[in-house]
Amino acid sequence: MYDLPTKPLRNDSQWRQAAPGLPMTPQPPRRPKRSSYLYVLLGTGGCLLLLVCILGGVLAGIALLPSFTFHPAPQQPSYTPPYDEASTFASTPKDAVYRVMGKPTLTPAFINLVLARNDSPAFGKGQALYDYGVQYGVDPAYALAFFWQESHFGKLGVAQETHSLGNIRQRPDEPAYQGYRLYKTWEEGFQDWYRLIAQTYVQGWGLVTVDQIIPTYAPGKIITTRPPTSSPSKSPSTNGAQKPP
Repeated sequence: MYDLPTKPLRNDSQWRQAAPGLPMTPQPPRRPKRSSYLYVLLGTGGCLLLLVCILGGVLAGIALLPSFTFHPAPQQPSYTPPYDEASTFASTPKDAVYRVMGKPTLTPAFINLVLARNDSPAFGKGQALYDYGVQYGVDPAYALAFFWQESHFGKLGVAQETHSLGNIRQRPDEPAYQGYRLYKTWEEGFQDWYRLIAQTYVQGWGLVTVDQIIPTYAPGKIITTRPPTSSPSKSPSTNGAQKPP
């Protein structure tokens, strides 16, 4: 028989030396200390508090942003020189064809601006000049050009009394001033000019461009060629600077 040791092993190292083939004695898991839970809670609470502070700062900044918005100084309107007929025609291509019928190429605001810059007594009537052009299908740009050519926008000649856009010759039994049609308002003068161009010149005589209209509207003034006529009853009057009825 073998003698067994009567003294118990004290630790794992002695046990491994005595019986190297046997497994080590398992150690029970260690429980975390209570103080570690406290650290976790404090850290989590601190992070949440920091997020709340950041979010509050962002919201406060958004709420105060409109009061610190930069407002630039108002810009002064650009200077628009008075209408210059010479420079306008000098920049016009010689081979250009200008058909009076068409959609508006000017706005009411621009028309009012031109009238104001030239001290026209018809200032503020840009909307009416525009609307009648749309009604009759005539580009208001041509009405504005005729207005300048005939009376410098109502400042010269009989237009100061007749309120006429184009100094149209009178017809029998109608109000007149020195042989020209007389209107109560500028709006009446605008409408009558558009009616004359659209219904008489374009529809009645087939004169659709400025080059075709001018020799009849003001014969001898710019172009001396007379338009062809289909019958004596439709022949436009070309007596001096008279306009057709």
